[in-house]
Amino acid sequence: MTHLRRGPLHPHTWLLATTIAGAFLGGILASGPLGVADLLGSSGYLLAPLVVLFLYFASRAGTAYLTYVREHERHMQQMSDLHLSTIEALAVAIDAKDDQTAQNHIRRVHAYAAGLAKAMGMSDSEIQGVKTAALLHDIGKLAIPEHILSKPGRLTQEEFQKVQAHAQIGAEIISNVPFPYAVAPLILSHHERWDGKGYPMGLEGEEIPLGARVLTVVDYFDAVRSDRPYHPAMSLDAAIGLLRLEAGKALDPSAVQTFLDIYPRLAEEIAVQTDRRSTGYAPETSLGQAGLTNEPSSSTANVFDDIARAHREIYALYEIAQTIGSSLSVSDTMALIASKLTNIVPVSCCALFIFHRDTDMLRCQFAKGVDAEHIQDLTIRDGQGLVGWVARNRRPLVNARPSADFEAAGSVAQTSLQAALVCPLVCNERFIGSLAVYHTLAGTYTDDHRRLLDRISEQAAAVISNSLAFEQTMEESLTDPLTALPNTRFMFMHLTQELARAKRLKSDVTLLVMDLDDFKAINDTYGHQVGDCALRDVATVLKSLIRDYDVCVRYAGDEFIVVLATCGREEGERRRLDLQRAIDNLTLEPRPGQIVKLAISAGAAVFPEDGESHEMLIATADSRMYRDKAMRKQGELAAAMEVPALAGPVGGSNPHDGR
Repeated sequence: MTHLRRGPLHPHTWLLATTIAGAFLGGILASGPLGVADLLGSSGYLLAPLVVLFLYFASRAGTAYLTYVREHERHMQQMSDLHLSTIEALAVAIDAKDDQTAQNHIRRVHAYAAGLAKAMGMSDSEIQGVKTAALLHDIGKLAIPEHILSKPGRLTQEEFQKVQAHAQIGAEIISNVPFPYAVAPLILSHHERWDGKGYPMGLEGEEIPLGARVLTVVDYFDAVRSDRPYHPAMSLDAAIGLLRLEAGKALDPSAVQTFLDIYPRLAEEIAVQTDRRSTGYAPETSLGQAGLTNEPSSSTANVFDDIARAHREIYALYEIAQTIGSSLSVSDTMALIASKLTNIVPVSCCALFIFHRDTDMLRCQFAKGVDAEHIQDLTIRDGQGLVGWVARNRRPLVNARPSADFEAAGSVAQTSLQAALVCPLVCNERFIGSLAVYHTLAGTYTDDHRRLLDRISEQAAAVISNSLAFEQTMEESLTDPLTALPNTRFMFMHLTQELARAKRLKSDVTLLVMDLDDFKAINDTYGHQVGDCALRDVATVLKSLIRDYDVCVRYAGDEFIVVLATCGREEGERRRLDLQRAIDNLTLEPRPGQIVKLAISAGAAVFPEDGESHEMLIATADSRMYRDKAMRKQGELAAAMEVPALAGPVGGSNPHDGR
């Protein structure tokens, strides 16, 4: 036989039994004194048990009903706590998506809002509404495109209008939730301004709900104290100063003053809670009592971290795509990539190797970080080392040995780098080079890091290809195609910078203007091809005799200009003569057996003695060059006339003597 275990009777059963007993007893009493006397006379003590029975049923009914009420209240509290926990989880998830500091922002705003609402004298129900609104005030951002929320620069008018919509959207979402206190109006108005210039309705002063004014102050304060894509975090003093400045403008002045009065206590309480969470200690409170002060489980924290990490990944990729798209040089592009990479990939050093098809070599064109000075010198053949293997196979390498690149390049330098992640750069099926990141810890990189660097490489390949083409075009536009020397355009750019630097450092710059002697005669006699050959030979000699940081340009036709940095008059004159002697020793063989000697005239001007502008320096040096040319002509003429003079009568006059 099966025995069923019965639970306590429902309070409604006890209430029914009490009602029946009461009705029966009431019926007896309603019969009047005679009826009662008859009962007492016939059965003696018949009424006493009935009274006891009634009192018993009444007592049990009352106890059962109180138990029921308490159980119902406990159940309602559990449901309320469950709803609040659901709200909190949603709020923190939204915050983790929107804010790179994960849960910290929502915790602080929640604590600040609760403290300020209480200090402003709001009722318990109003305080609960403020606390709930603090959790959900940005729920409307779910409808804002990610690229707008993550945009680091100034928003356009259209983008700002989309952001403004989040208050209205959030209020509409929450209006469907039957909270027993006002929440939606606070969310709707948390971007209104005290001066009436806020949104979405342009409310002014006390037209704005007090709870919304409280929320605006604490959200404003914590926002300026946090790093955001569009601004860095402010110091505490600067944030407090900004609050005072905005009191009576954007913010309720009374709420600002109250918040500043209680801020030290609130900050201390938040610090204590943060310390408890970091040390693993948290008070044993119920779910509903704990609210956001309870430490989430490690799995929950990991979920929020994953959300925040995904957002940081999207933001970093967006920022890289946005910033490198505006870069024109390879070095600028790589500097931007290197600075943004650290947000999503561990990096001790970042390097770019460009593939040169004419030599089948990959040459490092950019390196930044640990051992960058050694990596910068590496040149690796296609198929060798890490970057060469990636070039040959067009596939990335994960956690490879960085020293393999040093060995492939024949470098004897020692490196502290232990892990490498290398990805190919391919644009329109054309291999551009290899993008490599290195780390000092072995085994650092994962397939997830490879996936991210692959994404960045896809974005960077086209930009780097365009940058290389741009630099090639710029080099060609600044280079004389005949002599491969810098041209006049480059000279003016360089000279402007050099004179500005010399003025700042109070140093000298010498400018030499040089012109080939009798160049027109060479062209007319032997043709322009021979003249071009003469110009190339002169350019080669001049370039070989100047320092690495000096510049020799082909100025125009048969003229050359040499810019000598940190060079005074005495040294400039000595170098002018050295260059002239080197060209004077240069010969040309336009036809077999026919030798033509080359010669060059030169004049010097020194900054700042001879002028402070490049126009003045060139004009002065050019004038001195023509004077030098005239003197050299006279010297040649005198030398030519000396031979017949010696053959004639002693003391005979020279009719060609120009003196």
